[in-house]
Amino acid sequence: MNAEEFRRAAHSSVDEIIDYFSTLDSRRAVSNVEPGYLRPLLPSAPPEEGEKWEDVQKDIKSPNFMAFFPANVTYPSLLGELYSAAFTAPAFNWLCSPACTELETIVLDYLCNLLHLPSSYLSTSPTGGGGVIQGSASEAIVTVMIAARERYIRQRARQPNGEENLGMTNKEEEEREEWRLRSRLVALGSEMSHSSTQKAAMIAGVKYRSIPVSAADDFALTGCGLKDALEDLRKEELEPFYLTATLGTTSTCAVDQFREIADVKKEYPNLWVHVDAAYAGAALILEEYQELTEGFEMFDSFDMNVHKWLLTNFDASCVFLPRREPLISAFSITPSYLQNNYSTSGLVTDYRDWQIPLGRRFRALKIWFVLRMYGTNGLKRHVRRHIELGENFAGWVRDEGRNLFQIVAKPRFALTVLTVRLPDETRDESAEVAGKRDKGRTETKINEGVAEDDVQPVIINGDAKRVKDRSAEMLTEANVLTKEVYERINAAGEIFLTSTVIKDTYAIRVVSANEQTDEAHLRKAFDILSGTAKDVLVEWEKDVQ
Repeated sequence: MNAEEFRRAAHSSVDEIIDYFSTLDSRRAVSNVEPGYLRPLLPSAPPEEGEKWEDVQKDIKSPNFMAFFPANVTYPSLLGELYSAAFTAPAFNWLCSPACTELETIVLDYLCNLLHLPSSYLSTSPTGGGGVIQGSASEAIVTVMIAARERYIRQRARQPNGEENLGMTNKEEEEREEWRLRSRLVALGSEMSHSSTQKAAMIAGVKYRSIPVSAADDFALTGCGLKDALEDLRKEELEPFYLTATLGTTSTCAVDQFREIADVKKEYPNLWVHVDAAYAGAALILEEYQELTEGFEMFDSFDMNVHKWLLTNFDASCVFLPRREPLISAFSITPSYLQNNYSTSGLVTDYRDWQIPLGRRFRALKIWFVLRMYGTNGLKRHVRRHIELGENFAGWVRDEGRNLFQIVAKPRFALTVLTVRLPDETRDESAEVAGKRDKGRTETKINEGVAEDDVQPVIINGDAKRVKDRSAEMLTEANVLTKEVYERINAAGEIFLTSTVIKDTYAIRVVSANEQTDEAHLRKAFDILSGTAKDVLVEWEKDVQ
């Protein structure tokens, strides 16, 4: 393909992309093909002679996609990818691409301020902080966990109880102590933490423990819960070295109690605390959420995905640290072929030392384009609009859908989590509201397990108080019905949702943070949910009669 052919092909491709975006409403939200569908449609081998672009192009996301968390794409970010592909710099050190390295540093400082993170996370901070773009939040967790492991080993092997060198007289003794510690290392997360923490522990070769949470605490990890877990591990002679705290858990968008966790960290200074804010971290650009960062100055790393909610396409996961030294110490290796005067001078940043791979892409370019073309106010309007849409949806569920659904966790960050309400529960709750509750029933903490009379409590419409108890039998029935509603909706393909399980309760998640989603799309989703739930409940009542 020569330059003129590329020009024509590029124009044609851009036109096709624009047509794709303009017709999203008419497309299925999720594919209905079967696994393995593509191979029979393609040749068994690539052509021996090159084909024309027109022939290739012939073979070549929806606003109704309300599942998982959004992975948005906008025209400015697409243009950034276009230039990044054209420049194709490996960018593993400053010498390879000064612009790639320095723009990343500058853009991440922009984001650090925009997210209201502590000033220690800036590249200019006296503590040696800074940011780096990783591929995903999962990759970020693996990276910082390895840094945490190596830092903990160094600190504990040499000063296990504040005593210098443990009386060791040679390197061999020190290495033996390091291997003894490695066999006892434990990474922690709450039971609502993303599975990437457990996976990172597998990769890092350490144990993993999950800390229970309760609905009474909005499914957030508390300082007391963390401290109890740390003390229990110490009693087992294990070495807790890492914790993932979360701002916006996957199932319910819960926010862990950061100030309480920061207080516990004062007693456990060797514990590395990483804040996983992959999705909801974008809300920190809003002044009304700034208070959520209180306590972050005590933590060791923070990560959020610009590619989830801030109008930038995958992959762009931004990691910030108040001290870069532990990360660089864990990943820095300089063979002779990578040595150069700029790197050895210490005056430049070599991001290869901040990550697992050597090479890297020019990811900062697309973030820079988005920041410049939307501006900070444009990004704030974008996030606020989705939060308002989410509040509207939750309001419809509470009001119009009150006889069909229960909201099982406090709606936040444009996420509503709901389950199907059994007809008996609707009748019973109406009686309770009228003051006709059984006097012999006792209060039970929400979702903390099975009470003495074998009932499991749930949150009704997101209220952090017990309104009604669900028997184990009713819970099973409600789970079956909720799953049936979920599967029917996704099979139809008009909208796409995801499910989750919270304290044995099967629930449906609705996320309104897709860039192209508006109130009409959410209204459509609510109508589909309501209509499907009515159909399922009618069939269920016929079966039980």
